[in-house]
Amino acid sequence: MIILVGSSKGGCGKSTIATNLAATAAHKGRDVVLIDSDAQATSATWATDREGSGAVGVPCVQRVGDIRATVKELATKYDLVIIDAGGHDSQELRTGLLVADLLITPFKPSQADLDTIFKLSDVINQAKDFNESLKALAVLTMSPTHPGNTEIAESRDYLSDHLTVLNSLLYDRKAYRDALSMGLGVIEHRDKKAQNEIKALYKEIMSNA
Repeated sequence: MIILVGSSKGGCGKSTIATNLAATAAHKGRDVVLIDSDAQATSATWATDREGSGAVGVPCVQRVGDIRATVKELATKYDLVIIDAGGHDSQELRTGLLVADLLITPFKPSQADLDTIFKLSDVINQAKDFNESLKALAVLTMSPTHPGNTEIAESRDYLSDHLTVLNSLLYDRKAYRDALSMGLGVIEHRDKKAQNEIKALYKEIMSNA
């Protein structure tokens, strides 16, 4: 299976999702590889830091430009390929969409982030002309934890006109930033709420695969 985590806007938690999905899959015994196609190399740095952490290993390959050949080759060797694509309309995002089974696209519940759905929808539809089996799912990230906040419900309504929105939510928690900086997934961190969020997200994504 090939999962592409990508968006047309940076800072929405893309690398957080990619690394946490990879760490969770590795803990479940899946043969997983992470492809970092973002020039910022956040996921590649995470994988390097992970090597010295004592946690179960996650191999990571860096590739930019047209990533199709690399993805196809790795998909013959690994059970699960997770791609961290750059947070903008890029060659990496577009070529990744041509070979991916599933796109997971994160959105912060803010209008500036939500409005990128229009351009992204066009990119997805263009990819589906060549990759008819591509499935695209949105997930809300960095969500406010205050129970009275209405942004989450409003964002779901806004996005659902364009994409299927996952029920799982990732909240704005320091645990995600801490785990990323240590080469860990939050399932290897002490924050139980973050752990449960990632476990729910992983389960829901796999059920949609």
